[in-house]
Amino acid sequence: MNREPGNGPERNETATLDSAFQARQVQSQGENQADRHQGYPRRTKLRTYPDNPADKSAKLGLAPYHSLAPKLNALQQRSDRVSVEVVGQSGLGRDLYLVTLTAPESPAETRVQERFRASIEEGRTVPEGLYKAPIWINNNIHGDEWEGTDGSLRVIEHLATSNDRETRELLRRSRIYFNLTANPDGRVAGTRANAAGFDLNRDFVTSSQPENRAMQDIVERTQPVMMLDQHGYVPNTLIEPTTPPHGQNYDFDLYIKHGYANALLMEKAVQALGHPEAAKPEIPFRDYPVGEWDGWAPIYTAQYAMYHGAVSYTIEIPLRVNRGDYESQPVEELRRRSRINTDVVEATIRTTLDYVDDNRRSLIANQTEMFRRGAAGEAQRFIPDGFVPGFGPEDRFSTEFPRAYVITDDRSAPAAARLVDQLVRHDVRVERAQRPFTLGGKRYQAGSYVVDMHQPKRGLANVMLEQGSDISDKAPVMYDISGWSHRLLWGASVDVHQRGQLRFDGKPVTAAAPTGHVGAAPGADLALALTDQKDVSAVNDLLNRGLELRRQDDGTVVVPARDRAAAKEVADRYGVRFTTAKPGGVALQRMTVAAAVSADELQVLRESGFDVRTISAAVLNAGFDWSRVDVLYVGAGLNHSQLNATAKAALDDFLRRGGVVTRGATGSRFNTDARLLRATPVAGWESANGVVNVVNGTGPVGTGALPHSFVYSPLWFTDLGAGVAVEQRYGGTVLAAGHWRAREDGTGGQDAAAGQAAVVSGTAATGAKVVLFGTEPMFRDHPKGLYAQVARALFWAGTR
Repeated sequence: MNREPGNGPERNETATLDSAFQARQVQSQGENQADRHQGYPRRTKLRTYPDNPADKSAKLGLAPYHSLAPKLNALQQRSDRVSVEVVGQSGLGRDLYLVTLTAPESPAETRVQERFRASIEEGRTVPEGLYKAPIWINNNIHGDEWEGTDGSLRVIEHLATSNDRETRELLRRSRIYFNLTANPDGRVAGTRANAAGFDLNRDFVTSSQPENRAMQDIVERTQPVMMLDQHGYVPNTLIEPTTPPHGQNYDFDLYIKHGYANALLMEKAVQALGHPEAAKPEIPFRDYPVGEWDGWAPIYTAQYAMYHGAVSYTIEIPLRVNRGDYESQPVEELRRRSRINTDVVEATIRTTLDYVDDNRRSLIANQTEMFRRGAAGEAQRFIPDGFVPGFGPEDRFSTEFPRAYVITDDRSAPAAARLVDQLVRHDVRVERAQRPFTLGGKRYQAGSYVVDMHQPKRGLANVMLEQGSDISDKAPVMYDISGWSHRLLWGASVDVHQRGQLRFDGKPVTAAAPTGHVGAAPGADLALALTDQKDVSAVNDLLNRGLELRRQDDGTVVVPARDRAAAKEVADRYGVRFTTAKPGGVALQRMTVAAAVSADELQVLRESGFDVRTISAAVLNAGFDWSRVDVLYVGAGLNHSQLNATAKAALDDFLRRGGVVTRGATGSRFNTDARLLRATPVAGWESANGVVNVVNGTGPVGTGALPHSFVYSPLWFTDLGAGVAVEQRYGGTVLAAGHWRAREDGTGGQDAAAGQAAVVSGTAATGAKVVLFGTEPMFRDHPKGLYAQVARALFWAGTR
């Protein structure tokens, strides 16, 4: 299987360094000048970028990023069918281009189309033949999978300039949207990830990256009936639909009929190219075993777009030109492969355009029906065996949608606000109660947030808020993560109501209400419990101002009464809530963290306000100044045995005054090699992942933590030495949602992990305070509710 889990366990091997991570912002020439026409075309005179001979795509004979703006500017001048809009910028500041091909529209005609789109989202039918079918082609989301951009350029030029009747009629009946390169920084650098080190095809329900937020805006705004996400590289070409497990929140009957039919036509079109290397395309739904290319998680472009009403596909073009092949193959061979790959991209796009044109009424009707079922609160439909060839019991996944979710600030006001804003960003409808109300026998205060599950995009609402399922027995292996619940991992209090009369006075939410508050009387010291990342950011903000804060045994931070004005300021900025402090606590200083980390951990630590100095074994061997470091964090790329004598001596000196926090296999190995805590790490099944139930201790790290955590390649600790405390254990029932099996020899399963120590703390013989995480509390910048636990570990370990 061509399995490439982005930011999975392999991220332990290489530390992310500032020298590689923080490339300079790209300099452009001029400014984008968009016209104000509210119809189509919507032209933008695009700013340009200097020629970059280091752009990795040029070696392949493909379009370097700096060539795109001039090409698009010229096409806009040549054709009134072409619109170009800048829908955002990459992490390094490169423009993201949305290219639209359609017949010209007056502003009045465009307004009619927008009314039709809105009516469809409400589940209402629109007049036949009048709505332009929207189609979205997404390209180059993995930067070193280049050819989607170039195949799209071929199709764009053809549609812009051809005068045959078929092209004119297609554009009269359709709007075709091209996200020309979703990851321009990766395209230039020749990397799968973006400039921040994130796999963008794993970020759709997390929204941590600007490129993903732009794609979310595209799919919400365009509401495509069909979309392609162009990738590489799988021998012979891969064309979805996926294998089971299929996401249980889909109205899968409305997807699979067209999904499979168009896949078969794309297969024929690729074969018709006559390239031997693409003679036998693979359709996972038809050709792969269960779980080998599943459609369970909403983290991928295609699977996410389905929740917005699209019949969606990942396409994997056939011939590898990246990574080792990029360096080892002759240039002419690479260019030959890229030409074939570009042919395949073009063939899949052209076939899809024809399919939508031939089936537009049915596709629009199916999208309308999906939204209608959601708004009406109807059950998913039973899909019989043979619904399409090959559909069987293994393909049948469904759920019972609850009547409503209610989000409150009981545990954390900023966490509740963040979750609400995230739902709204994804076009989930949320209302704020204007008065107290009762649901399911529970009384809720005014200001509580209600997600009424009788709404068009209920599938997306539920896939974010539900617990999920333990699907370990449904497939031998899954392509990537199988659990992600925002309700369980993002730190807010969320109640689920399966049924009941939903009667309340609600107002639609466009953004969560402000949450900051100082609740103590003037003259009293102020307490801030570290339950959310926003609390951590507020504390670090105050420390950076030089305030004298105290840390109490349960992790609560105390702000002196004299600094009430500063507390009020950070309360407003971060939405945190101060209460009256109890006496006691030790001095808390500003923390500088030396961090051997993965890209996601680095982003979380810096977003939390910590001063982070990135390190690796190579950095330490070259000489590193430990004098201003308070705590060492080890999660990736630091092997103690690879340090030279000088580096080990400097580290040993630090360990006599500083603390250590570690994560995962790399961190536990460092702990063993550095002879810090006596704790034997035991590895669970390497592919195990998901949301786990945990039982928290009463120590400085476990106190106040969530009853759930996240794992990927989980660890637990046995044979604990004297003084080593268990901060968190796996529950008796380990997995709340995800996929975790035992190895073939019976080891590494959930039963073995049940009740075992997941997080431990203690003091090493050197005097260093140490915390070991066997969980993944910062994985892909997703489990927001776990970040405060990491911060409590850093504050405790870094305080002597």
